[in-house]
Amino acid sequence: MDTIMDNRISPYAATNILLALITRLIAPASTILLLAYIAYYGFLSPLSGIPGPFIARFTRLWLAYHGWKGDFHIVLTEVHEKYGTTVRVGPDEVLTLSPDAIKKIYGAGSLFNKSDFYAPLKGTRTWDLFAEGDSIVHRNNRRSVNHVYATSSLIDLEPYVDSAIQHFVSILRTKEGKSFDFDVIGEVTFSQRFGLMETGEESESLKIIKRAARSGSWVGHIPWVYRIHQRLSPLIGNHLALNARSGAIRDFTLQQAQSRIKRGSDHRDMLSKLIELHGQNPAEVDNTVVISMATSNVFAGSDTTAVALRSIFYHLLKNLGCLKKLLNEINDVVGDIDIDKPVTYEQANKMPYLQAVMNEANRIHPVVAQSLPRIVPEGGLQVEGHSLPAGTIIGSSPYVLGRSEHIYGQDAKMFRPERWLEGDRSQLLSGFLAFGGTSRMCLGKNLVWIEVSKVVPTILRNFVINFADTDVEWKLQS
Repeated sequence: MDTIMDNRISPYAATNILLALITRLIAPASTILLLAYIAYYGFLSPLSGIPGPFIARFTRLWLAYHGWKGDFHIVLTEVHEKYGTTVRVGPDEVLTLSPDAIKKIYGAGSLFNKSDFYAPLKGTRTWDLFAEGDSIVHRNNRRSVNHVYATSSLIDLEPYVDSAIQHFVSILRTKEGKSFDFDVIGEVTFSQRFGLMETGEESESLKIIKRAARSGSWVGHIPWVYRIHQRLSPLIGNHLALNARSGAIRDFTLQQAQSRIKRGSDHRDMLSKLIELHGQNPAEVDNTVVISMATSNVFAGSDTTAVALRSIFYHLLKNLGCLKKLLNEINDVVGDIDIDKPVTYEQANKMPYLQAVMNEANRIHPVVAQSLPRIVPEGGLQVEGHSLPAGTIIGSSPYVLGRSEHIYGQDAKMFRPERWLEGDRSQLLSGFLAFGGTSRMCLGKNLVWIEVSKVVPTILRNFVINFADTDVEWKLQS
């Protein structure tokens, strides 16, 4: 019997043939797209004439790497020293030290929205004053809580700051003291310290905050990683410490708030002020807003105070002439009576050299070393002869800007508080982004200023301070 051949193709073979055809079509198309990407961002982009690291023309991965490594204070300084005042650091991102551009980007009334760098910090929350990208939405939201963070309102908290300072001083008399910054936030927000000064150890919550901050410093540069992670998280779980800002840290804040309400208190702490706002205007200040602001206090407030205090004491001990001037001023204003009582905020404001020391310490070593990225609005932006189209990401590093010789002179990298008493204050402030720009000024700045103004002279009145090891330089991580 003759064998009959079946000329039909099996489904398996047909699939293989189809895949082979698709691959043949996709491979050339992918190559063409890749070459087009390289050609555009490398040589044809409106930003192609702006100098910068070659890799920055094509990817932000190098920024993410340095964010993870924590060495932006070194890398961005070197980039500006090598390539100039205005540099390209990403396919569509530019950094500048131009005072004129800084004023436009961060000045009062600026409509430069925050970039996608902040999207992972905001997560899925609808209300987040710090991470909100839209400048108009931010302005309206800030207006609803601004009163609580005004100095005139915060001065009510001075007795609670005093309580934390007195406790800290008493601990320092017997042992090493730590975590004043975190405990004072607990005192002024919830009328209860978190107990870290007693233990001398970091709590799990504080460790989570530090891990989240480090995570945010690199994820923000490649927010697509965050979006992919969030979509896959139901399957793979959470692997980004940054998510604690919406999870563990928020839960911790909620527990503290519930505990504060349950135990009751006649203290006019920040939580009580936020709850009052909620009662007066529940439509704008709902429970989400109350917890969001309290969470911001916990997440950001302690770190800002801690960095300021470290910078102040470090630089005073490195510049003993400055320390002597400050000690003389403190003695002139408060004398040697009531040494156990904290210096009042009113007394601190009568110490111009103290205020100069605080400004100088925050200038030379601000909390943030990487850029504060914004989006160029419609109409574009001219920066030192370069035309940046709408949608370009533009920003500046508070660390590098604060050491600009163009603004602060040849001694810009030196700790010299006198510059704040001698120079043109408006020019000095033009490079001062330690608490952000005017349009998005850190809401907790006034609270930090009150705390630091009081604790520094109080410590110096009660103790003679020295380095434990005079030969060791501090190690910075940004």
